[in-house]
Amino acid sequence: MMEHEIRTILAEVERGKRSVDEALEKLKHLPFENLGFARIDHHRSLRQGFPEVVFGRNKTVKQVTGIAKRMLANQHNILITQTDEKVFRQIKRLNASARFYPDSRTIVVVRDKTIYGKGKILVVSAGTADIPVAEEALVTAQVMGNDIESLYDVGVAGIHRLLSQRDLLWKARVIIVVAGMEGALPSVVGGLVSVPVIAVPTSVGYGASLQGIAALLGMLNSCASNVTVVNIDNGFGAGYVASLINRL
Repeated sequence: MMEHEIRTILAEVERGKRSVDEALEKLKHLPFENLGFARIDHHRSLRQGFPEVVFGRNKTVKQVTGIAKRMLANQHNILITQTDEKVFRQIKRLNASARFYPDSRTIVVVRDKTIYGKGKILVVSAGTADIPVAEEALVTAQVMGNDIESLYDVGVAGIHRLLSQRDLLWKARVIIVVAGMEGALPSVVGGLVSVPVIAVPTSVGYGASLQGIAALLGMLNSCASNVTVVNIDNGFGAGYVASLINRL
């Protein structure tokens, strides 16, 4: 439940349009609700500005849908990451507006479409193979209420493709750069702009890339001072942090 929703409930009580018991019924699951297999943090949007996100991997279909059902009852935006079409079919039965993004394996239900971000978040990928992770970042930033744009397949192997889009880079308030292989692209982007660059290493690459460790180490050693790094394949984390920065 968002702060403005609680303020509305309290104002209705003050004006006599809602009884104290009705307000208590609406608020009784704050700060969390125990389902036995999960404790849903309904209070998180008040503390952090966005509801709890459901990590779908290693959860059963019943567990994910059970969590989503209770979150929907509390009018949350829903973001489920690392999931599949089997789970989506069940979520779609709970809410017809649910949308599945197969590339990033995310499910979204948007109830609040307010744009909270102050500027544009740009998501850049080095290669086409990095798009699934980039899409997770993009979907996360979008559902958190941001104006987003993407720029894909502009890696350093053809640097002219990136340089031809400098105007797009300069218009962004936060940039997420997703790259595998040697992970060089965030440093290049960081050297072209004066805004935060969030680097996401991916597990894309040949044997010596070590499932993303080579890209991770390259990004951590970036000489561009505006570059910070999240974990391997963690598009969600990049999108979340970019959203928080964009709200400041």
